[in-house]
Amino acid sequence: MEALLARMTLEEKLGQLNQPRGLPSVTDAGPPEDREEQIRAGRIGSFLGIRGAAATKRLQRIAVEESRLGIPLLFADDVIHGFRTIFPVPLAEAASFDVAAVESSARVAAVEATAHGVHWTFAPMVDIARDPRWGRIVEGSGEDPYLGSLLAAARVRGFQGSDLGADDTLLATAKHFVAYGAAEGGRDYNTAEVSERTLREIYLPPFHAAVKAGVQAVMAAFDEIAGVPMHANRELVRGVLRREFGFDGIVISDHTGVRELIAHGVAADPQAAGVLALRAGIDIDMVSGIYLHDLPAALRAGQVSQTDIDDAVRRVLRAKYRVGLFNDPYRYCDPTREQTRTLTPQHRKAARDMARKSLVLLKNDGNVLPLSKQLRTIAVIGPLADDQRSMLGSWNGAGRAEDVVTPLAGVRAAVAAGTRVLYAKGTSVSGADSSGFDEAQAVAREADAVLLCIGEQSDMSGEARSRSSLDIPGMQEALARTLLAGGKPLAVILFTGRPLSITWLAEKAPSILLAWFPGVEAGHALADVIFGTESPAGRLPVTFPRTVGQVPIYYNHKNTGRPPQPDDNQDRQKPDKNTSRYLDLPPTPLYPFGHGLSYTTFHYADLRLNAQQIPQGGRLQVQVDVTNTGARASDEVVQLYVHENAASVTPPVKQLRRFQRIRLRPGERRTVAFDLGSDDLAFYGLELRPIVEPGKFRVLAGGSSVSLIEATFEVVPG
Repeated sequence: MEALLARMTLEEKLGQLNQPRGLPSVTDAGPPEDREEQIRAGRIGSFLGIRGAAATKRLQRIAVEESRLGIPLLFADDVIHGFRTIFPVPLAEAASFDVAAVESSARVAAVEATAHGVHWTFAPMVDIARDPRWGRIVEGSGEDPYLGSLLAAARVRGFQGSDLGADDTLLATAKHFVAYGAAEGGRDYNTAEVSERTLREIYLPPFHAAVKAGVQAVMAAFDEIAGVPMHANRELVRGVLRREFGFDGIVISDHTGVRELIAHGVAADPQAAGVLALRAGIDIDMVSGIYLHDLPAALRAGQVSQTDIDDAVRRVLRAKYRVGLFNDPYRYCDPTREQTRTLTPQHRKAARDMARKSLVLLKNDGNVLPLSKQLRTIAVIGPLADDQRSMLGSWNGAGRAEDVVTPLAGVRAAVAAGTRVLYAKGTSVSGADSSGFDEAQAVAREADAVLLCIGEQSDMSGEARSRSSLDIPGMQEALARTLLAGGKPLAVILFTGRPLSITWLAEKAPSILLAWFPGVEAGHALADVIFGTESPAGRLPVTFPRTVGQVPIYYNHKNTGRPPQPDDNQDRQKPDKNTSRYLDLPPTPLYPFGHGLSYTTFHYADLRLNAQQIPQGGRLQVQVDVTNTGARASDEVVQLYVHENAASVTPPVKQLRRFQRIRLRPGERRTVAFDLGSDDLAFYGLELRPIVEPGKFRVLAGGSSVSLIEATFEVVPG
């Protein structure tokens, strides 16, 4: 690699740091030169958004056989939750609380994407998000840094596999570094005002986990922190990410992120923006074209060093060596693999299994679900009941709507031959159209049970899809009111990429099944659960507020000096009720983190510890007995939380520290064991270093963050 670097001209070096789009667009900076000529001149090191075995092979051949040095290209794409076989959106996958299944999902995506010539994905998104107004909450794992860290590492392992030299290795990118999920007002691209403590406790851990899992790239975030945009944040990129975490891979800008330093107000012109970004440690300039066109003058002026340029080029070349492109630049360009590894029955089966595991039963009064397949007539109603596109969710890669099994199709495929399945759209997702209400009511009157499919369309969540309201859009709640007045057994199937404020539905609808955006196998997975072939066992990875006015709301909050009283119905006018609450509604969430029901019930008992005292640096073994007390087999997500009673820094009310998804037969009891170490009890002390302080702790176990039994122990000096 050093010999190659020594032969490179400045233009060829900067070419390695230049990533344009596959085709010129209005967002590309610089002259609209022909892409093939740029490749021949060594002015492009990687491409954004080019896929396909034939297309990538043609361009790779130009780079390898027609450029002076023959350096292969990297082809990058947004492969977020599947390539052609689209899995549930990442927030939904997080609801599975199944680390192995999430890793397998990423593995399938890697197998398909690499067969289509893609070397590099801009995933996983590991941003912790506590504000559901932010549209990109759909791309991450929710609000908890522990769950987010485990799933960040799992997705890195899934994308990159066990051998970077294999032909199905997809280089992963942990994004967006850092605190992008803390954007003010939930508004995309906005400022994030967070303390260093919050950065270290909440937003940095998933990135650290991704680095420890071997992630090969990190993407800078659009936000700024403490007045410094992340694309110019030397302290966090070079300091924390590189020196502290030991990251040796590529740091890439987000789309036009280098040029946006001008709009941020820290750079007067493109050259100044390029200088700030390179000095901060941004190796590759995505789309802006600033490194290629403006850094030569900056180098001549002494504003950047040759060392900084060379170090960035080394990291790009190293990634190409690691993925095997110098040994075989065409290894990802096999049309046969493109055909045989795409949308296979095995991949669809994996997507169906992941979708089943992601479904969260929020409410089920009167056991409306599961439905019998022998019902005479079932009504499937709502604007999302037969919407193929929305089932794919945002960032759906090469997914195609025609591949999708809709909820309506899934129900029709699952019922007995004599069962009628009627359909009415009822209304649109948005707008004020109620013209279909009469038809929906007529269909519901004929049915023995109603499945009402409502929520968001897929394009309402994702990048630049922030919402100021969390209500169900359009006339859909009015449709629900109309149908519920008919008195038929009704289950709401809720589609969304974020928590919604569904307080009225939670009170009035007897059953609510949260489907998220379930992917290509949506209908089959939903039918499996709706008809009881599988019991739902997804759990919320993010809190559902009662109303947008509670946002941000999350389970691992601080207690305050005047914590709210547990009685939601107390008289708020009494002087002794001056607590941290609202006048007009309880401070508690509609549905808490970790919540989810099943078609059975579980009982927790005998939480026991192997010691009442452990020394600093010691370990603690925890056991709890879990019994399936119902009549159906089901998975349960056993959750373990820790709380320190008093410390030198205010502790959260609880923190998730372990979980385990287990399957229990009716009447079966199992002892679930967890092992806790010093990392699980540590926090960032007054000097912002991890410490474990002597003191009393609570261990809490149960089926959600609020339904818990507890035991106590003490950490003593040692």
